[in-house]
Amino acid sequence: MIHNAKYVIPGIIIFIAAGTFPFWINFAAPVYVRPALVLPTDQNECVEPVEFMRTEHMQLLIDWRDNALREGLRSYAASNGTVWEISLQNTCMRCHTDRAKFCDACHASSSVDPYCWDCHITPENMAKGVE
Repeated sequence: MIHNAKYVIPGIIIFIAAGTFPFWINFAAPVYVRPALVLPTDQNECVEPVEFMRTEHMQLLIDWRDNALREGLRSYAASNGTVWEISLQNTCMRCHTDRAKFCDACHASSSVDPYCWDCHITPENMAKGVE
C-alpha cells in the first residue's frame, strides 16, 4: 500500500499533465500560413535565392547597412557571383515596388515591425516627393 496515496497519485497526475502541457497546447495552435505576397515578375533576378531571402533578408540588409555606412563598401557579390549595388531603394525596391503588398503583408503576418522605413522611403513616395 502506498503511503499517503490520496496525495501522491493526484500529485503524479498533476506533474505529468503540467510536464506535457506544452505538447498538448500545440495540437490546438493554428498552423502558420505564409501570406499571399505580390511577387515580382522576374524572380530569377533576386540578390540571393528565394529560400535564403525568406529567412536571412534582414541579416543581409543589416550587413549591407554596416558595409555601406561604416565601411564605405557599395557593392555586394551574391552567392552566384553577380555584383549588386548595396541599396534598399535602388536594388530591392526596383523589383519589390509595392511595399504594402510585399513587405508589409509578410511583416504583419509575422508580427514584425522593421525600422527600415524610419530612414528609407518607398519608390512610390519618391515619385510623389513625400518624405
